[in-house]
This record gives sequence, C-alpha cells and structure tokens, in this order.
Amino acid sequence: MQLFYQPNLLVNTTQILNEEESRHCAQVLRLKSGDIINITNGNGSFFTAELIDVNHKKCVIAITQETTYPKENNYSLHLAIAPTKSMDRMEWFLEKAVEMGIDEITPLICARSERKEIKTERLMKVAISAMKQSLKCYLPKINEVILFNDFIAKPNLQQAFICFGEAPATSNLHEFNTSKNHNLFLVGPEGDFTPKEITTASQKGYKPLNLGSSRLRTETAAMHIVSIVNFKKMNFS
Repeated sequence: MQLFYQPNLLVNTTQILNEEESRHCAQVLRLKSGDIINITNGNGSFFTAELIDVNHKKCVIAITQETTYPKENNYSLHLAIAPTKSMDRMEWFLEKAVEMGIDEITPLICARSERKEIKTERLMKVAISAMKQSLKCYLPKINEVILFNDFIAKPNLQQAFICFGEAPATSNLHEFNTSKNHNLFLVGPEGDFTPKEITTASQKGYKPLNLGSSRLRTETAAMHIVSIVNFKKMNFS
C-alpha cells in the first residue's frame, strides 16, 4: 500500500493535497483521476480518497472513508537526545525509531554536545517519511531543540531516566516496568553527560540507567532503548 500524509482531513469533503504529496502522485506514481489513494492524518486515522484532479502542484481529492485505530501501546516513549555531529546519523536514528515505535523526540543541547543547532523541519520530514514507509497512522511529536538545563527545569510526570557510562550495572531496563508508564530517557552526546548534568538530573528525580559494558554511540544507545522498550511490550504486556 502506498501511503500519503496530510493533517486535518475530514471524511466526505474535497481537499487539496500539499505540493509535495501532489508531486509524488502526479510525477512519481503517475496516478490519474479516478484512482484511489490511502492517506493518514498522523493522528490515528487512515483515510480513503479518490483523485478528482491530478496536478503536480495540487491534486484535488474526495475523501470517502475514515478508519480510526487506537494506539497500540498503553505507555509512551519519549527520548531527549543530544544531536549527533553528523546529521546523517541523527536522521538514521529518527527513521528507525519511528518505524519501530516512538511517541516523542526532543533534541537536547548538552555541555559536551558537538552540534549546537538543528533544523527540526528536516527531522519532521524524516519522521513523516518513516511513518508512511512503515504504514503507521501516528506521527511522533518532534520538539524544538532545547538546552539541557532548560529541559531539566520543566515539570516532569513521566518515569524518567538518564543514561550514562558510569551508571550502576544493576540499574538497567530489565529492572523497570516500561509497559504501563510514560517513559522519558535522556541520551547524551559522544562525550557523555557531565557529572554536574548527572547530579542535576538525579536531583530532579531521573533514575540512572546503564546500557551495558560497551561504549555506544549516541544514536546506538538511543536505538538500544527503543528496541528494549518495544521488546518488553511485545513479550510482557
């Protein structure tokens, strides 16, 4: 199934696809008037629509049916992650995390961050593409970049963890129930969090988390978390 994305869809209405999706319809797939397409709003629904007019800048569609799906999980997964120096690695992580299942991502600027700026618009495009590729109907929330201290200062009602190399070996994901909670994980830069950052997070209620004896790249550590949380859901929920 070829899946398109457009927010704010309503059944039994005629609407215009955005320019990017219109170009994909007309120039890449070479669809024609009368063809049926599938669209998601990224908020839990799949829509069926008929192409009324095909144009590479604006395709007119008639939305005929909506099917809504509840979220698969009774928990949420939020990663606040230091952007990698290479954006290719950050985008790779985002793509795979969306395919596997993640709810929210916050780019986090830490004291040892190698990259201080990031374009969230680009990350959103990667997330949308991954959602469509994996045929999902929920688009994760991509937050604006934020400084570590500002993020930590915010009230937090989630089960929160900070991952760092010297965390106690006994403090690992197997010891925590992530299947029925809202879970927040802090993943630092290649140089890890500073002792001050770790102390500050601990004072705010963040639990230390050990990801094993291997020294992991930022995006590898983040994918390790996504994989384990999803594995625990599949096997123990």
